[in-house]
Amino acid sequence: MSPDLMRVVILVSSLAIAVVVGVAVMARSGRAREVRSDDVLTTEELSAALGSRATFVQFSTTVCSPCRATRAVLSELISHLSEVTHVELDAEQHLDLVRRLHVRRTPTVLILNGKGRIVRRMSGAVTAAQAREAIADLVPEAVAA
Repeated sequence: MSPDLMRVVILVSSLAIAVVVGVAVMARSGRAREVRSDDVLTTEELSAALGSRATFVQFSTTVCSPCRATRAVLSELISHLSEVTHVELDAEQHLDLVRRLHVRRTPTVLILNGKGRIVRRMSGAVTAAQAREAIADLVPEAVAA
């Protein structure tokens, strides 16, 4: 095989791998995953009160445009649900929590139950339907909100 053909094969293979990885990341974006952990976040760690039934804790950065979209979605949702709150934390200002909770990208949204235990997490831009579904067992009326 000639060196030029080898370069083309390597380039095409690299592009194919990048496309597959990109599609996989996009497919997982915003989807809620169950968390099997006893991690609890307190009002002191969050510098905010917890919702009596659920709390969205969003880790964001200033340069993250999906973070702004996620903030808007969650703010709209909680405006209809009095027992649910939304707390946004700057990941750069809360590196201890970022490390402890293994936040790898922004936005990352943790769903806490009324006692502050992390029950689900979502990474990437979140749609309203995904957010409602993520808290449906904690706040059944969220599905209709």
